[in-house]
Amino acid sequence: MFYRASLQAAAALATLSLLAGCGLLPGGGSEVDQKLAVGTTSEPSTLDPAAAWDGSWELMRNVFQTLVAFPTGSTKPEPDAAEECRFTDHTSTAYRCRLRKGLTFSNGDKLDAAAVKYSIDRISEIGLKRGPVGMLGSLDRVETKGDDVVIFNLKKPDATFPFVLATPAMSLVAPSAYSKHKIRDDGKVTGSGPYLLDSYKQGDRSELVKNPDYKGFADRKNDAVTIRYFKDSGAMVKALRKNEIDATYRGLSAEDVVSIEDSSTNGNDEGGDLQIVESTGADIRFLVFNPDDPAAGKPAVRRAIAQLVDRDALVAKVYRGTSEPLYSMVPKGIATHTTSFFDTFGNPSKDKARQILADAHITTPVPMTFWYTTDRYGSSTAPEFAELKRQLEASGLFRITLKSAPWKAFQDGFNNGDYPVFGRGWFPDFPDPDNFIAPFVGKKSVTGMPYVKDEITKQLLPESRKQSDRGAVAKEFERAQKILVDDVRLLPLWQGKLYVAAGEDIGGGERALDPQTVMQMWELYRKASW
Repeated sequence: MFYRASLQAAAALATLSLLAGCGLLPGGGSEVDQKLAVGTTSEPSTLDPAAAWDGSWELMRNVFQTLVAFPTGSTKPEPDAAEECRFTDHTSTAYRCRLRKGLTFSNGDKLDAAAVKYSIDRISEIGLKRGPVGMLGSLDRVETKGDDVVIFNLKKPDATFPFVLATPAMSLVAPSAYSKHKIRDDGKVTGSGPYLLDSYKQGDRSELVKNPDYKGFADRKNDAVTIRYFKDSGAMVKALRKNEIDATYRGLSAEDVVSIEDSSTNGNDEGGDLQIVESTGADIRFLVFNPDDPAAGKPAVRRAIAQLVDRDALVAKVYRGTSEPLYSMVPKGIATHTTSFFDTFGNPSKDKARQILADAHITTPVPMTFWYTTDRYGSSTAPEFAELKRQLEASGLFRITLKSAPWKAFQDGFNNGDYPVFGRGWFPDFPDPDNFIAPFVGKKSVTGMPYVKDEITKQLLPESRKQSDRGAVAKEFERAQKILVDDVRLLPLWQGKLYVAAGEDIGGGERALDPQTVMQMWELYRKASW
């Protein structure tokens, strides 16, 4: 979802904020317990990579391998299960990988070229609508040469393909344990990653232990990790303060971040000797409008909403400085980012919005229903939508009904086209602006509704994908962002910052989030005391 220039900001990532104490040394003598517990509000929706295009990647990165991945600090995909990978032509249509020697899956099966081909072909064979098959649109076929060479032949030039292979969706699975025709749903994992999934209890926890047969770049600084799944940020932070968990990722509310920062700074007891690691975020939030809805399908209605939404007030009231306004689908910090929505609509204006609706002969107030998910993007989502409702209704031009659903039901709803307007989040699959445009357009948009824009899909994206120098694609992506503004089918709201909260005795938080903003559990460790 980004590329090299932008990744320097995202990979520079973290500044460690205020350790509340001293007398701690990094490292792990034998006397230090290196079994950690980490909390999150982002429970996996599946354990099968062929079905995963969401926060399930957090777990998968730690129990599976991909051919290439992003070590901490990297600016491009680096070999993991592969020993080396490269394009073999000048048109970026043939990508060749040679595997490390001696790789095995956790069931003892050999991880060879045939297993790699099986794993990637399986994604297309299953073709799950809400799965990652859409990321393989440029792939023609996978071929093998011997036991250790895999060649990906592409239908068309695609310099972003190595970034796709680096996503946890392209995790390698043991053919004997995964059907080529259906998703595995027995709650188990057979991979070759840094950890083994020792046990999994849905809605409760995943128990990870070191994989003794792992061969890859991950330098594991702990022995085992328990990932606990929480329904809300408050319960998670309470567990952190009571030392029931050692660290958190994904799902901290703005109030909890501010509280931990304030208590650490002031040295009071409420913070519980905690630290906060802040990382540059590329995750975004936006509204999606259903073109088949009687109200949301009218361009004037969408443009009026775009003219009314006050992003500054939204992030100030709800997110308290832990996010920032976003005026394009390509976020700040990613090369080619523009402020196209601000350039078009300027500051929020009731008068301009009223005129937009009047010119289209639309009777006000316009009744609309906005949907959001209750358990995917953190506990601030409900207050965010309450603030959007307040802003739109304060204009006298709209009457908003709010509805919500848990993530799995929410996915069904938007994929079925049931929602007039709904909120979505997007975490980067890979660090390139392509990933903030391509997934949302075309006949198989990740929003669940086709968004056919031929200029983007048939001209701008193909031209940009010929460029192996990802710094040379500004013209194409600036134009694509302008097209999205003209339609207002998608309305960007804000982009976030990422936070890891941890006890003061926990190290590695500043290195734990990779450029895809996925948690690398192996970077965390318990420090030895004096």
